[in-house]
Amino acid sequence: MMKFLIAATALFLSLQTASAQQIEWMTWDEAVAANAKNPKKIFVDVYTDWCGWCKRMDKATFSDKTVAKALNQDFYAVKFNAEQKEDIVFNGKTYKFVAGGRRGSHELARMLLQGRMGYPTVVFLNENAEVIQPVPGYQEPEAFMKVVKYFGDDLYKTTPWNEYEGD
Repeated sequence: MMKFLIAATALFLSLQTASAQQIEWMTWDEAVAANAKNPKKIFVDVYTDWCGWCKRMDKATFSDKTVAKALNQDFYAVKFNAEQKEDIVFNGKTYKFVAGGRRGSHELARMLLQGRMGYPTVVFLNENAEVIQPVPGYQEPEAFMKVVKYFGDDLYKTTPWNEYEGD
């Protein structure tokens, strides 16, 4: 009887985990290391702790099961605080936090966002960890899935966004 209960509990937990799929967030360094071993596109959520729309996107969009499944399947997903203080070494360059204005920002965030510092902004990188496109602003799950598919399925290589969006 005890073996049966253990097996039933394990099955229940595995089904519960499968139905409550979450994004497998990584640090920048973890994603770059994983990409070096097994190349895959990288998705970066650039946020700040004070950004209300970032928090809303976490709750509404990034908690959506369909979004989580698509990001986990096609990308290494990174949460990156644009105001983090820790240095990051990437492609032989050290990116640092730079004080300025009311808060300052991290040089890697500036590079990823191509100098357009607005939050939330998500950034899609190719398998070589080169920026494909930053996408600024809050996105509801359905609209966001269209963006994820556009970059995840490499449609950006052959179809202009306005043509794809018109479908």
